Amino acid sequence: MRPLKPLILLAIIIVTLALWNRHGSTPQPGIAPTASAPSQASATASPADALPPEAHDTLERIARGGPFERSQDGAVFGNYEGLLPKQPRGYYHEYTVATPGARNRGARRIITGGTPPVVWYYTDDHYRSFRRLEAAR
Repeated sequence: MRPLKPLILLAIIIVTLALWNRHGSTPQPGIAPTASAPSQASATASPADALPPEAHDTLERIARGGPFERSQDGAVFGNYEGLLPKQPRGYYHEYTVATPGARNRGARRIITGGTPPVVWYYTDDHYRSFRRLEAAR
């Protein structure tokens, strides 16, 4: 039963973010993104900080365990920028968030932490800043 807990949490994230995007406010209880300054992993967010629809698609694929569009999806993310909390190598993994019109992977990613994931981050500027997706309290 324990391996299902992170998948259930991820499903709650996806549903809550979908509702948040639709209604422009954070439903309680649930998961809400928090914005990040370039030197921080998380800070307070506003409804304007909603994730793009392609990020929701990526979250759903992560919850299902794939399939993923890019061979790099699921690869270890090194956190070389040092913006996420320090963890042992192999703790973080990255997944591509499609960028409409981009000829390559684009700059958008979801980074998960833990196996199975227990923390999620979003970046739309190729790792210069992150928004943490965290449970609303």
